[in-house]
Amino acid sequence: MNEIKIDTGSDEKRSERQRRRKLIAGWKASAKSIRESSDGSRRMLMKEARAVSLRIIEDAARTEADFRDVIAIWDAADAIEQWRLGKHEFNFTDELPDNPDYLDYEVGTEQAVIPKPFDHAYWRQLLGGNFLDYIHDCPHELQEMTSSSPVYDFMMELDGDHKEILYYWAIRYWTPQMIAAYRGQTDRNIRKVYNRMIDNLREKMYLRLYPRYRCNLPLTLEQRNFCNDYLWQLDDDRQGKVLRKVEELERSWRAERKRRREAQE
Repeated sequence: MNEIKIDTGSDEKRSERQRRRKLIAGWKASAKSIRESSDGSRRMLMKEARAVSLRIIEDAARTEADFRDVIAIWDAADAIEQWRLGKHEFNFTDELPDNPDYLDYEVGTEQAVIPKPFDHAYWRQLLGGNFLDYIHDCPHELQEMTSSSPVYDFMMELDGDHKEILYYWAIRYWTPQMIAAYRGQTDRNIRKVYNRMIDNLREKMYLRLYPRYRCNLPLTLEQRNFCNDYLWQLDDDRQGKVLRKVEELERSWRAERKRRREAQE
C-alpha cells in the first residue's frame, strides 16, 4: 500500500510559520497583560490593549527583521478586525453588476416612476405617501434623507467620495468588499476612510450638542446618552483634542456673555 505524503512546504517555511505564530501569540499575551494591569475607572478594551502593545513593538523595532515582524502583526491585526466586522455585516450572494451607477441604468420610454416589482420597498413607501426617500435616493443628495438639522449640515460638508461611501454602506447595506469593487479600491482602504469619517462626524455631533447638554436644555434620550458616553469611548489623545475644543467653546461663550453685558450697560 502506497504511503500518502502531504506536502507542508520546506523546513524553512514551516519554521517561519511557527515563528510567526509565536510572534502573534506573544503580541496577544502582551496585550492581555497590559489590559489586566490597567488601572482606572474604566477597564481597557482588548482592542485598545492590542493597539498599545503594537505601538510598543513598533517603537522598539530597529532592524529589518524587526520591521518584518511588525508587518506580520499588522496583517494579523487586520485579519482580526476583518473577522470582527464580518460578524456584523450582511452576507450578499448576488454578484456586483457591471455598472451599478444609478445614472447609467436604462430608462423606459414610458417614463414610469414607480418600479415594476410591487413588493419593492420604494413601491410600498410611495403607496404610503413617503416619496421623499425615493426622490432623493442618490449619494449626492444624502443630506435630503434626514430631518435632523445637525445631520443635514454635516452631510452638506462631506465631499462626493465620502457621501458615496456613506450612502452605499449605511443606506444600501453594501459590504466593504462591494464598495471597494465598485470604486476600484481595497476593502481595507474603504474601512479606513469610513471609520475616520464616522469618528469625525461623531466629534462634530458632540460639539454641536454639548452647549445644550452643558446648559441642561432638552435633548432626546439617545442624544443625552451619546453626550454622556462619548468621551469615555475615546483614547487619551483624541479625548484631549476634544476637551481642548470644548474649552475653546466655553471661552467663546464667556466672551459673548461679557460682550452682551457690556452692551446692556
